[in-house]
Amino acid sequence: MSSQLAATPKAFLINGEWITNPGDSFDSVNPATGEVNYLVSCANREHVNAAVTSAATAAARSEWRDMLPHVRALLLNKIAAGIAARADELARLQMLENGKVWSECKAQAASAAATFRYFAAACETLGAEVTPSRGNYLSMTAYEPYGVVAAITPWNSPLTMEAQKVAPALAAGNAVVLKPSEVTPSAALLLGEIALEAGLPSGILNVVTGLGATTGKWLVEHPGVRMVSFTGGTSTGRTIGMIAAERLIPVALELGGKSPHIVFDDANLEAAAENIMGGIFEGSGQSCVAGSRLFVQRGVYDKLVALLVDRASRIRVGLPDVEGSEMGPLASFAQRKRVEHYVESARAEGGQILVGGKRPVAPELQNGAYYLPTIIGGLSNKATCVREEIFGPVLCVLPFDDESDLIAQANDSVYGLAGGVWTANYQKAWRVARALQTGLVWINTYKQLSISTPFGGFKESGIGREKGLSGVRLYQQSKGIYWSMDANNLA
Repeated sequence: MSSQLAATPKAFLINGEWITNPGDSFDSVNPATGEVNYLVSCANREHVNAAVTSAATAAARSEWRDMLPHVRALLLNKIAAGIAARADELARLQMLENGKVWSECKAQAASAAATFRYFAAACETLGAEVTPSRGNYLSMTAYEPYGVVAAITPWNSPLTMEAQKVAPALAAGNAVVLKPSEVTPSAALLLGEIALEAGLPSGILNVVTGLGATTGKWLVEHPGVRMVSFTGGTSTGRTIGMIAAERLIPVALELGGKSPHIVFDDANLEAAAENIMGGIFEGSGQSCVAGSRLFVQRGVYDKLVALLVDRASRIRVGLPDVEGSEMGPLASFAQRKRVEHYVESARAEGGQILVGGKRPVAPELQNGAYYLPTIIGGLSNKATCVREEIFGPVLCVLPFDDESDLIAQANDSVYGLAGGVWTANYQKAWRVARALQTGLVWINTYKQLSISTPFGGFKESGIGREKGLSGVRLYQQSKGIYWSMDANNLA
């Protein structure tokens, strides 16, 4: 992969116009090589104000406000077609900025197009309700857009995350100001370009790039923003939630996780091992639903751990655009430092590094933010590495004795995003799935995802549900309408 520093920073999108801010820009760094990809303009407070004002004006225009659902659906389908046509370009931008391997980037570009197609269908077919009346009137529920939605997306999977916010928010009739992570700004910018080419009215989708502590904060604080949708770390989510509480506006928060992946002694260990690998090491472990806490019933603990260590030692860590690479770098050098800190904490607390626990030694990887797939045993459920979200390729393995012991350990976490259960006993699978305090549970599989199924977390893993038909309603507010049927009221 070659990288070349652009003389002029990348522009952001406000009201259909591309704006640069040469006096304030930041580097996009390729984590696979350490080279600077390009400069990116940083939106200041005035730019954020212009973006929100543009969005509010565009949302109020009859052109968008009164657009019939099937016409809006046609626009969303045109955006989906534009994403599909430029899938390689989108995939490459993500690969350059966060280091995901090429095959995963390609799959996520295809997923982004499919997301727009799904919400186009939802937009055209989702109806309101006539509610049971308790008198001589007709009562119904209508759904209205909030107006301006601020969508703030993370760096781990920008292609899918931006589609999962922008598509339903537009389908619901809102205008959007999209603020991507400073680590991965370019996919959002290209999405803005594709939307304009598809015929989306100017101002309905604005994209502002910049740092979370400035550009992102100004966006959330802006009085013209009526709803915020954020995916990212729990600490930042808590800050956004406090600002939103002060402003009395709704938020959707998809936050951190420390998901329990559970294997009982009657499970298919080969199938479980394969899914455990993907569940923690895909995307270098940088996934909110990563199965980072593995609970194994004591009778099969040694056998399963041996399978996992063998598989992890054979994962091909390499440059993300090299054929055969199964795991690329961490998304940034700061993220690798964070991972290394947690692994050192595990060593200090008596953990045993069963495999990995260091940087790779291959010469071609020395300038990138690489870290080997790591499995740690010998820790209790109270260890720092087990309790806190690492967001890297680190799996902590813990034994359990029986079902009650397992449930107590698995739920002993501030997080509650996802979990997995492996067992041949369907009754046990059902009991454990219901007992887990998580928003998502996989049974005899892991990390299967569908845009049609609602997604979100319990406890400190978030508020609200994205995806599915509820993903459209997330960006709307309900309105009750009563219509008298009494003819005397017309006289």
